[in-house]
Amino acid sequence: MATKQKKGGFGETLRTVIYAVLIALVIRTFAYEPFSIPSGSMIPTLLVGDYLFVSKYAYGYSRFSLPLGLPLFDGRILADQPERGDVAVFKLPSDDSTDYIKRVIGLPGDRIQVVDGLLHINGEPVEREKVRETRVGQAAVTIYRETLPNGESHLIRERGDDYFFDDTPVYEVPEGHYFMMGDNRDSSQDSRALQRVGYVPFENLVGRAEVVFFSHDGSAAIWEVWNWPTAIRYGRLFDDID
Repeated sequence: MATKQKKGGFGETLRTVIYAVLIALVIRTFAYEPFSIPSGSMIPTLLVGDYLFVSKYAYGYSRFSLPLGLPLFDGRILADQPERGDVAVFKLPSDDSTDYIKRVIGLPGDRIQVVDGLLHINGEPVEREKVRETRVGQAAVTIYRETLPNGESHLIRERGDDYFFDDTPVYEVPEGHYFMMGDNRDSSQDSRALQRVGYVPFENLVGRAEVVFFSHDGSAAIWEVWNWPTAIRYGRLFDDID
């Protein structure tokens, strides 16, 4: 009897683990997937050490919604177009094993250009209002509030208006593609770098960033449990992403 109880107990535990894994896979594939922020290209909206949930259903599902990007079908099903200003995770067109997160700036058919540091959409300058000046190390940076043509408003950070991508040619966004830019405008590799990122196919969109569920400032190593309370950015927990 004891042997049977042990086998039954192990079997129940194994089934529970399998069910938990399957439920997690379903949630991760069809509902929400967690991502972490490893770089500063989306400062001030997202910080290094932020952990966020991305809604997989926001734009429908492509093969990149599936585990390992399994090529079971082409295009998107239950497709819903992103809106200008969305913060979206996508697979890099030049390397579909790499995830990027940027803001949707250009829609299919748009003409995008940066002139003297100021974003232009379809020949019109985008409203940019100075919020404050600050410093990052020895460098001075300026925070602006940018308002896109559809009224979506968000903060961006500029080191100046004479950096590499502050004067660009006109980018004509192809049909079925999107133009993505980081909010840290002078420290972001995005669609302005045509060879590396370029125009992002609709199929490559993974989902829309919704909420920061955890954030830490990197001051505590994973094994320094006693320092975790001071490393957590409590003010960012469960912040909606604008």
